[in-house]
Amino acid sequence: MSMFLDQVKINVKAGDGGNGMVSFRREKYVPDGGPSGGDGGNGGNIIFIVDEGLRTLLDFRFNRHFKAPHGENGMTKGMHGRGAKDLTVKVPPGTVVKNAETGRVLGDLIEDGQTLVVAKGGRGGRGNIRFATPRNPAPEIAENGEPGQEFEIEMELKVLADVGLVGFPSVGKSTLLSVVSSARPKIGAYHFTTLVPNLGMVRTEDGRSFVMADMPGLIEGASQGVGLGIQFLRHIERTRVLLHIIDMSGSEGRDPYDDFQVINKELESYNLRLLERPQIIVANKMDMPESEENLKAFRKKIQELKENEYDEDIAIFPISSVTHKGINALMSKTADLLENTQPFPVYDEIEEEEESVLYKYTPEEKPYTLTREPDASWTLGGAKLIKLFQMTNFDHDESALRFARQLRSMGVDAELRERGAKNGDIVRMKDQEFEFEYLE
Repeated sequence: MSMFLDQVKINVKAGDGGNGMVSFRREKYVPDGGPSGGDGGNGGNIIFIVDEGLRTLLDFRFNRHFKAPHGENGMTKGMHGRGAKDLTVKVPPGTVVKNAETGRVLGDLIEDGQTLVVAKGGRGGRGNIRFATPRNPAPEIAENGEPGQEFEIEMELKVLADVGLVGFPSVGKSTLLSVVSSARPKIGAYHFTTLVPNLGMVRTEDGRSFVMADMPGLIEGASQGVGLGIQFLRHIERTRVLLHIIDMSGSEGRDPYDDFQVINKELESYNLRLLERPQIIVANKMDMPESEENLKAFRKKIQELKENEYDEDIAIFPISSVTHKGINALMSKTADLLENTQPFPVYDEIEEEEESVLYKYTPEEKPYTLTREPDASWTLGGAKLIKLFQMTNFDHDESALRFARQLRSMGVDAELRERGAKNGDIVRMKDQEFEFEYLE
């Protein structure tokens, strides 16, 4: 089983708020004691926190449900319930968190210790001490706690690397990483030896350092799911510089220039913005026969890609990972490019939220939905109405009457009447049934 996992879906459920309490003081020598029901405590949030010691989402493979504790119920003598502790979940740096249903990006977690509240706990319900008024000094009204947020989260890991190695399988990407860093990726004389991204810290001769990632080999059609490439192209999105490794010996019967064109086409098909990254062409395996002749032909075709004949020639770095020839110059050039290249945003929608907003009048939508069922009953729905329903304590008649008044103020009674509802009709809300009765 692979020890690397970079995409997973989990369910999160924040804690519900504690219920408010209905109670009255009945103490000796305390005249007119009145209501004394306390508020419920707030439910716990679910918070993601970056732990730089993690490198994979493997911990979420078998643990896909996270539930924060509920708030404590209110108590007598005006004592409020204790708020629940937040549930913190550690994630690796580079994790993108999205709402699986809507696709909206909730956060991009990069720095160690960075936190993100992915699900907010519900607030505690109010006790009857909160509803006391001069007209109603002894109310039997209390709220249930607000339900905590619950939804499915999609987590996607995009490794944090400054430089990405791209190219066909078996062109020497893993060998180069093993030479320039302390990483020990699997190396073999067959395709797709690399099954997961490998990271290594590179230090140049002049003391500069950067992180390099070796990606599984791409082949033609990778952006459409052919081979392994589509699974790992997402990890290139965080890199600032790409090293395009090409087998200049043509040992597998392919033309080096065709390889260069095919890989760039796959990068463009997956994400057009990948081609915005500076790209260094690395002619590898220069210790092999025919590499020099192939390099001359390749260099001629590459220079034809210049937009202007007066532009500088496109740089090509011939190297040999076996003899280490040309590697120091390549790493120095890579470090130079990194110093002059800013990070590329992974998601535009995170930035778009900061843009100015045009405020204009829009008619307020109804806070409820009303549906006529085949059995002549009615079903009420809508997020606001259901939340109000869940926070109503029907154990007390006064709370139920308050809920009925709230429905009337929303216009539910009037719409039911307009659509032909008669007294005695069944009205359903979630798992509860009520009889419709219209009072003139």
